[in-house]
Amino acid sequence: MALPKWTDERTQSLTDFVGSESPISQATVASAAEHLETSTRSVSSKLRKMGFDVELASSVSHRTFSDDQEATLLQFVTDNSGTYTYADIASSFEGGQFSAKSIQGKILSMELTSHVKPAEKPASVRTYSPEEEATFTSMVNDGAFVEEIADALGKTVNSIRGKALSLLRSGDIGAIPRQKVTKGSSKADPLSELNGEIGDLTVEEIADE
Repeated sequence: MALPKWTDERTQSLTDFVGSESPISQATVASAAEHLETSTRSVSSKLRKMGFDVELASSVSHRTFSDDQEATLLQFVTDNSGTYTYADIASSFEGGQFSAKSIQGKILSMELTSHVKPAEKPASVRTYSPEEEATFTSMVNDGAFVEEIADALGKTVNSIRGKALSLLRSGDIGAIPRQKVTKGSSKADPLSELNGEIGDLTVEEIADE
C-alpha cells in the first residue's frame, strides 16, 4: 500500500508532534509514524529533510533481551493482539524490568507493532496563540527573516518554517519568509565585492585591471 504524501497539513502536524525534542528519539519517530499512519522510515526521512536531528536506529541502545525473553514477548504480544499499549506491556512483562521505550524498540525491531494497542492520542495542543499568529503574519508581511520571527516568538527555526507552510496554505500570508543563513550563504561571491568598482568599466579596461 502506498504511503500517504507529505502535505502541508501533515508536515505541520509532524512538526507539532515532535515539538522541541532534540535529538528526536526512535520512540518518538515510531509514535509519530503511528499518529500519522505512515512508516517510521518516512517520518525519519521527512524530519531530516526539514533539518531536525534524528537519532539513528542503529545507535539506539536497548536493554538486552535473552532468547527466552524475546520468545515470551512475542507470545505475549501476539496472544494479546490489540489489547495492550507499550506502557501496559512494559509494566506487565518480566516484572516491569524493561522500560516502555525499550519494549517499543524491541517490538519495532520484531515488526510486531500492529499487535500493540495505540495509546490515546493527546489532545491537539495549539502551539501558537492568536497573538503570536498575528505577530507572525505582521512580521512576514513586513519582510522579516525566519530567524527574526523565531527570535521574536521564542520558537525554533523549524517550527517557524512549519507554521509558515500552514499560514501560506490558509492564505494568511502570501509567501514563505526567507532565511538569513542558508547552506550556501556563507560562501562569498568574489564578483559582488568588485561590482561597485567595475560597473562602469569596459571589458578591455577590466582586463587591464
